[in-house]
Amino acid sequence: MTMQAMQFKRSLIAVALIAAVGTGYATFGGHAIRPADAVAAVAEPANEAATAPLARASLGLPDFTAIVEHSGPAVVNISASGSSKTAYSGGGRDERLPELFRHFGIPSPDEGAPARGMGSGFIVRADGLILTNAHVVSGADEVTVKLTDKREFKAKVVGLDKLTDIAVLRIDAKNLPVVRLGNPGDAKVGEWVVAIGAPFGFENSVTAGIVSAKGRSLASDSYVPFIQTDVAVNPGNSGGPLINLNGEVIGINSQIYSRNGGYQGISFAIPIDVAMNIQEQLLNDGKVSHGRIGVTIQEVSQSLAKSFGLKSSAGALVSSVEKGSPAAAGGLEPGDIILKLNGTEIGSSSELPPVVAALKPGTQVKLQIWRKGGTRDIALSVGEIPTPALAANGTEQVDHSRLGLALRPLTPQERQQADSPGGLMVDSVSGPAARAGIRPGDIVLSLNGQAVNNVKELRALLDKSGGMVALLIERDDAKIFVPVDIG
Repeated sequence: MTMQAMQFKRSLIAVALIAAVGTGYATFGGHAIRPADAVAAVAEPANEAATAPLARASLGLPDFTAIVEHSGPAVVNISASGSSKTAYSGGGRDERLPELFRHFGIPSPDEGAPARGMGSGFIVRADGLILTNAHVVSGADEVTVKLTDKREFKAKVVGLDKLTDIAVLRIDAKNLPVVRLGNPGDAKVGEWVVAIGAPFGFENSVTAGIVSAKGRSLASDSYVPFIQTDVAVNPGNSGGPLINLNGEVIGINSQIYSRNGGYQGISFAIPIDVAMNIQEQLLNDGKVSHGRIGVTIQEVSQSLAKSFGLKSSAGALVSSVEKGSPAAAGGLEPGDIILKLNGTEIGSSSELPPVVAALKPGTQVKLQIWRKGGTRDIALSVGEIPTPALAANGTEQVDHSRLGLALRPLTPQERQQADSPGGLMVDSVSGPAARAGIRPGDIVLSLNGQAVNNVKELRALLDKSGGMVALLIERDDAKIFVPVDIG
């Protein structure tokens, strides 16, 4: 073979290698090398920093094994059971809507049939404190927690808040593995996150994806600034943790956007700081309070901003003000645009409800508004969302398990309408209380002749009682003693 022939053959081999690499057959670190990358490997560019892709910090995909080894043992399976009238129904579908935001946890049972559901949760304290979604355990007669070491515990519902969909459980165990908590505010769109849960009952399943967006407001849950991800979550994942690459929980997987009830690439998690605020209120106060100012707001479009004389479309446009509300007392008017709350800019109308809801009722706030071509400051005192059954405390769950009652303190409005100054409102009924004829909306005034003003008093009286108790009930301005056989 001549020298020219040998050189020509080597050239053909080199071209073939470059072609094979360029078509993506050669991989390194899990990434196919593109033609542009192959050329760069042959001829090094003059300015490497200027041409390097931003995402090429590492050629390999993240390794999640350390995260799973640390956090996996702290993730639990939750089973809830109850009647179809009390247990959460999360699988029903309204055929009129092509897409639905939906919780995913307990499937929808037939009317009158026993309801059994599943979900996930995670241990936040070694003495058995667990966070999950409220819809996983709401109305359940019995809640069972299963650990990764196969131990099972009957759980008490310390409390739940339906507005934010957060529930706190407790099991009688010590020295349990716990998750590490992070700051969802530090999360960046595009960063990797991991979900651990029990989709369709497959325990401790791990899925991964990225943060797709932050501060999402859903039509049915405008008080939660959701973290949107593309992590695969399905029925059974509800209540499980969303974890960043530092191994820190930054959210609780709660909802999906779906046409058919299954995962379709969009899921939503409740930021962990929202959940911890709810947990603190339930543990310290036995209930959850959410702030309100009493306005209806809408987005400021570019055309609306122009008509109001604003240079940008930021803020929340007040379309109506509730009579007698904190906003009315503070002087807010329809047409005002709320630009700042306590110095924090309101970029869009969806940012305002979660911020206000997180405030403690009675808090003094200062709003900067735009009115008639100029800014002005308005001070007002935050009110409280008058939503019934926002929370149930730990003693309520104890009472629920024996009496079959879910109880809560009366709201100020309910107390004004009631004939008696004390008592506890019945939110849901099952078991012995249901058989005795007690209904939701009844007010429990006393147990065995002893007045009850809070669930702690009721529990103390219940602990001293035998198998039969007499409850004094107020219903429709009438009072009657009802015997309840608690066995």
